[in-house]
Amino acid sequence: MKLKEFDYYLPKSLIAQYPLPDRDESLLMVVRRETSSIEHRRFREIINYLNPGDLLIVNDSKVLPARLIGKTENNRKVELLVIPKKEEDGKEFNVLIKNSKRLKIGARIHVGENIYAEIKELNQGRGKISFTSSESLIDILKKVGHTPLPPYIKREDESLDKERYQTIFAEKNGSIAAPTAGLHFSEKLIKDLRENGVKIARITLHVGIGTFAPLKHEKIEDHEMESEWFEITEEVAKEIEETKAKGKRVIAVGTTTTRALESFVNGEGKLIPCKKFTSLFIYPPYNFRVINGLITNFHLPKSTPLLLVSAFAGRDLIFKAYKEAIDKGYRFFSYGDAMIIL
Repeated sequence: MKLKEFDYYLPKSLIAQYPLPDRDESLLMVVRRETSSIEHRRFREIINYLNPGDLLIVNDSKVLPARLIGKTENNRKVELLVIPKKEEDGKEFNVLIKNSKRLKIGARIHVGENIYAEIKELNQGRGKISFTSSESLIDILKKVGHTPLPPYIKREDESLDKERYQTIFAEKNGSIAAPTAGLHFSEKLIKDLRENGVKIARITLHVGIGTFAPLKHEKIEDHEMESEWFEITEEVAKEIEETKAKGKRVIAVGTTTTRALESFVNGEGKLIPCKKFTSLFIYPPYNFRVINGLITNFHLPKSTPLLLVSAFAGRDLIFKAYKEAIDKGYRFFSYGDAMIIL
């Protein structure tokens, strides 16, 4: 398939710049694959589309304040996005660097208080850094880091983002972007769902470059996903098997959750609990072996999440849904509205 088949025009006014006051007041588009029907609701009404015994699976990864804003010794502004890796136990960390053209290896960037980042490696906007502080990476980021809002949010991060760019499930540090489908759930909505007999399980996938890196090849099959770390416990694997055995649905909250779930099925279709990296790239056509439904946001043109939802619902139905969303003024991307595909 060609990448241009997954392009669309989006008015800039529909790119959400702030979250709505309440998490669950977002719009919810209900898309049914069997009938190609589309309904328009509020997210809090999702309770009417989930049945007792259904299993919702959420991503409990927590977004790190991984964006550093600093100045070089000659007062040039530099931005760093720190990319934590599970296997990194040393003192050097991978980064994406904005304004890297005149930087050199050995350059020191003052990122706040008495903390400097020293450039150890440099290669076309990517590199490695070490910190002058002896503190852990998490402690450094908590002290001087900023919420890593995506570039289509055209403002600086604010105090509200510390809460609202995290899901209510966020527990395990490791992501550099939010698993945005989970942003719509409020504590009250989760309580109501549980009282209705809907089960909720947690997996972890730390969102890294793989999720949002742009596709560079016109031939989709040539794209290679960068790996991201995920964990699925034995308890969750058992819960999924039991749900399926009872004829109930497994519904993934987000494309990151979907990729994790589809990565832990072996060749015989058996669910294998694991802690490992995945570079699974899902695009049409794809045979989904775990999920029966998907809750997701509206994604960027020509992006890997858009390809994934197109694989799940079919490209034509997704593009019909996106056109309707644009016509009805839905809000797009991270702080935007949601869709449930059944």
